[in-house]
Amino acid sequence: MTALHQSPIFGPIQSRRLGVSLGINLLPGDGKRCSFDCIYCECGFNKERRTLSPLPTRQEVAEALSKKLSEMEAEGIRPDVFTFAGNGEPTLHPQFAEIIDDTIALRNRFFPEAKVSVLSNSTMIQNEKVFDALMKVDNNILKLDTVSELFINRVDRPAGNFNLPGIVESMKRFGKQCIIQTMFLHGTWEGEDVSNVTDDYVAPWLETIEEIGPKEVMIYTIDRDTPAQSLSKATKEELDCIAEKVRARGIKCQVSY
Repeated sequence: MTALHQSPIFGPIQSRRLGVSLGINLLPGDGKRCSFDCIYCECGFNKERRTLSPLPTRQEVAEALSKKLSEMEAEGIRPDVFTFAGNGEPTLHPQFAEIIDDTIALRNRFFPEAKVSVLSNSTMIQNEKVFDALMKVDNNILKLDTVSELFINRVDRPAGNFNLPGIVESMKRFGKQCIIQTMFLHGTWEGEDVSNVTDDYVAPWLETIEEIGPKEVMIYTIDRDTPAQSLSKATKEELDCIAEKVRARGIKCQVSY
C-alpha cells in the first residue's frame, strides 16, 4: 500500500542513505503534486492522489520546523539531516528558494552540524532561482534513472515537456555540488520490459555520469510498495557491479539494497 507523508514536517525517520532524517514536505499532506508520475513512486500514481489542498506557505513551514527542532533539542534527539522530500517534487513550490534560506538559518540555530538535503527529480533545475537555491544545500540529490528518453517516458513519466539534454547540461553546471541518484529495478509495465540494469542502459548512463562529474552517486532499488505491481528489486550483485563501474571512474558511489 503506497503512502503519503505529513506536511510540512514528518519524522524523524531512519533513512537508508542519509541517517536520522527530519523530513520537510512542501506539498499537501493529503495528496501528491509532481512533475513526474513514476511507476515505482511510494506515494502512488498522481491521478490517484489528486488534491485541491493548498501548498504550505513559507511561514507555515518555518514555524512548523522551528517548533519541531525546539522539541527535538529538548528531547536530545539530534538529526543527521533535514531532507526535502515528501509527496511530490519539492522544487515546484513557488517559494522553494526562500524556504531553503529559512531552513539553513534554523539549522544553524538549532543543529549546525546537520546537513540540508533536497531529493529532486531534476525537472526544475533549469530555473535559475531553483538552481541557485540548490547550490546552497549540503546534499543536492538529483534523479537520473537513465539517459534513455524512452525509458524515462515509460517509467518516470514526465507530466510535461522533459528536456533530457538540457537537464544533463544543468547538472554539469553544479559540478561537485550535486549527487546523482538512480533507481535500478526489474519488471514490466503495460507489457513492456522496464528493467534498467543491463549494459544497454548502464553504459551510456555511466558515460553521462562521468561527464557530469558529481561528488557522489547514490544507486538504490525498490524498498517500499509501488503503485505498479509488476516491479521487483535489482539484485545486490547487480547493484554492486554497477557501483564498482562508477568507482572505477573515480566517483564515490553509495549503494542501498
